[in-house]
Amino acid sequence: MVHSPEEIRSLGGDILLKNEKEESGRKVIEAVLKDDGVLVKSPEDSERLQSKGYGTHRDEGLYLTFYEAMYLHSKGVIKVLDEKTGNYLSFQDLLEKYKSVERNAWIKYLIYRDLRSRGYVVREGFGLGVDFRLYGRGEYSKDAADYIVYGVYEGMALSIEDLTQVLMRSQNLKKTLILAVVNRRGEIVYYTLSQMNLQQD
Repeated sequence: MVHSPEEIRSLGGDILLKNEKEESGRKVIEAVLKDDGVLVKSPEDSERLQSKGYGTHRDEGLYLTFYEAMYLHSKGVIKVLDEKTGNYLSFQDLLEKYKSVERNAWIKYLIYRDLRSRGYVVREGFGLGVDFRLYGRGEYSKDAADYIVYGVYEGMALSIEDLTQVLMRSQNLKKTLILAVVNRRGEIVYYTLSQMNLQQD
């Protein structure tokens, strides 16, 4: 089944955040670059972001993935300091850092940005590839996600066996699988996959 970007809103009911737009006039949050992400040290800022479904709490503060940091940077919510150089990073700098640890960095960011910009709560996936957990609640909570979003891009080699494995894994986790297909223009179409019956001659 194919879903337009507008129709994906109906999956599982209303799963929009009530206040996804950042409040105007708020200070820009300071963050620092780490090897595989970005760290927000301020307890107040950490709580503000975590309440909206961003980051993972650690002893030293709130840890953001690179795609989360890129999205928040593009919105003017955070600025990221490289403590080694004393310079603040641009969006392109963050992307290059992300590409150094993730082969499909740009594709993963595009999917994350698209879903987040529509108000969805999007979290790191289960290591299936380019995947995310998508929450089916009116507001972000600690409840388990209802959906897994699995990203592919135009021209990507994806076998039926690979797709079947991802589908079976999502079913074992009792999640609905959404396939996010990114074309060469960066446009994304979403498909929901419920079952796959293959017959051999």
